[in-house]
Amino acid sequence: MAVNGYGVIGKRVADAVARQEDMELAGVSDINADWRSRMVTQKGFRLYSAASEHNDAMRDSGLDVTGALDDLLSVAEIVVDCTPKHVAARNVEIYREKGIKFIVQGGEKHAVTGHSFVAEASYESALDRDSTRVVSCNTTSIVRTLTALKPAGLLHRARGTLLRRATDPWESHLGGIMNTLVPEPEIPSHQGPDARSVDPELDVITMAVKVPETLAHLHYWAVQLTRPAEKEEVLEAFRSSSRIALIRMADGLTAINTVKELMADLGRPHDNLYEVALWSDMLKVEGDELFYGYMVDNQAIVIPETIDAIRALVGKVRDPKESIAKTNAALGIGAVTQALGGQ
Repeated sequence: MAVNGYGVIGKRVADAVARQEDMELAGVSDINADWRSRMVTQKGFRLYSAASEHNDAMRDSGLDVTGALDDLLSVAEIVVDCTPKHVAARNVEIYREKGIKFIVQGGEKHAVTGHSFVAEASYESALDRDSTRVVSCNTTSIVRTLTALKPAGLLHRARGTLLRRATDPWESHLGGIMNTLVPEPEIPSHQGPDARSVDPELDVITMAVKVPETLAHLHYWAVQLTRPAEKEEVLEAFRSSSRIALIRMADGLTAINTVKELMADLGRPHDNLYEVALWSDMLKVEGDELFYGYMVDNQAIVIPETIDAIRALVGKVRDPKESIAKTNAALGIGAVTQALGGQ
C-alpha cells in the first residue's frame, strides 16, 4: 500500500503499516523538500514526488526520490491519502483513473467515497469497496463510545460538548488562538451529523468550541439511556471496546497533559494515544442519565482505524474482530489498561 502525504497523519499511518505483518509499504509521496521528507528515507521508506513541479526542488535538496506519484500508484494495491483538507478530493480522480483502491481522511466530505469508516461500527459494510473515508478524530471517538453502549441495549440519545484543540502541536507557532475561546457558529457542530454518516441510527447532537491549547480534544457527554442502569453496567459496556481505555483521576491522570506523559512512558511513538481515554471515576449515572468525559488524541486516534480500513477494502480479512485484534497487537493497544492494572 502507498501513503500520499507525509504530514501529521501520513507519517503515523506509514509507521503503523510498517508494523503490520500482513502489509507492505510500497512508498510515501509528498511535495516537501525539507526535514519531513528527509525522515521518509531515513526510516527506510521509498520517497516519491506527489507533483511533478516539485521533482527538481526535492532532488536538488539531496533527497533520494524514487519516482513520481504515478510510479508509486503503479506498484500499490491501495493508497491512503493523507494530504491536506480538500486536496484528497481532487486526487480521487487520479485514483479512480488508475483503478486503485483508496482511503481519504475525515477532512473530506462523506460524498467523496459514499462510505464512512470506524472499525467497530462499519467494517463489514466496507468489505471489498473501492474506497472509504476514515472519519475525523472527534467523530471516531463519538462512534466508538456510543457504539459500545448499543450492544448492551443502553443507548437512547446522546448530547455532547467538545473542547477542541486550536491547531496541531507542530504548527502552533503558525496560528491558533490565544486568550480567547472560539465557539463553532452552528448547533449542532459538524461532528454529530458526521457520526450519523457511519451509523444513521445514532441520535446524537454536538456543540463545540476551540480552546487555546494544542495537546488534544476534551469531550463531555450527557446520554439518555434506554432504562435506569448501574455505573458498573455502563463501565462494562465501555470495556467491551478494546479502543476505549478507562483511566482514573485517582491514578494521577488528572489532565490531558498527564495522559500524554503516560503515553511517552509507555514508549508509544510520537506519544500516540490510539484509544479514547475515558475517566471511569468521573463517570456518573443518575437513573437513566449517563454523564462522562474523555480525551481524544487528534493525531493518533484515527491510525488504527485506517489500518483496519485497509484490510476491509482489500477484503482478505473478513471478520472485523480479527482485523482489530491484529492492529491492536501491532500497535500495542491495550497497554494503557495493563499499565494501570486494569480498570
